[in-house]
Amino acid sequence: MAVTAMIQARMGSSRLADKVLADIGGRPMLSRVVERTRLATSVDQIVVATTDRERDDAIVGLCARLNVHVFRGSEQDVLQRYAGAAADVGAQTIARITADCPLIDPAVVDLVVDAFRVGDVDYASNTLERTYPRGLDVEVFSRDALDTAAREATREHEREHVTPFMYQHPERFRLRSVRHEDDQSRHRWTVDTSEDLRLTREIYAALGADFGFAEVLALVERRPELAEINVQVEHKGLHER
Repeated sequence: MAVTAMIQARMGSSRLADKVLADIGGRPMLSRVVERTRLATSVDQIVVATTDRERDDAIVGLCARLNVHVFRGSEQDVLQRYAGAAADVGAQTIARITADCPLIDPAVVDLVVDAFRVGDVDYASNTLERTYPRGLDVEVFSRDALDTAAREATREHEREHVTPFMYQHPERFRLRSVRHEDDQSRHRWTVDTSEDLRLTREIYAALGADFGFAEVLALVERRPELAEINVQVEHKGLHER
């Protein structure tokens, strides 16, 4: 079962413009996400799904330097962008990752992919019931489920966020939740704001580039002041842009 990791990325962001190219330890954030995704043993190919807007030419340029395939599509209809990218590369199993997660753990990617493979399901994720920190989000789904969603989803948030049509219709799709043994969902390791970016830079400065979930958790427990950097940031809801 070949797995395509699909990383959605765009320069436009309501809270932190151009964040996907923000410097983290001497490399653009998107580069960090690609590097870490490549370490997942379950991933056979990576595609960056960006928009057809001129400002995202910079993403295309970076991906050329990283030797990563790029698909360009609608900025707002991200679901159709994913469906187009899957068709473009012939993907059958897709692992969805976002470019604002530079702490993504390849071992967590592998864990969710394995849950999808053995579960005889259409969709597996560690976000159905949050027990992992935000920023380690992985969703794995079949091409059939993606194409069905792209054909039938009509609500704005379903088109913008790719997967709600799947997980909000358990009568249509077989779902599997991946949980961590300890609830660590209080931690926020994604990058939406300048505070999030500052925290991420501090983590890279402390740990270098070779680390996983456990090492970051140990660091923030050892240095609780780090978690205070972005403690006031509220995560955007499903219906927010």
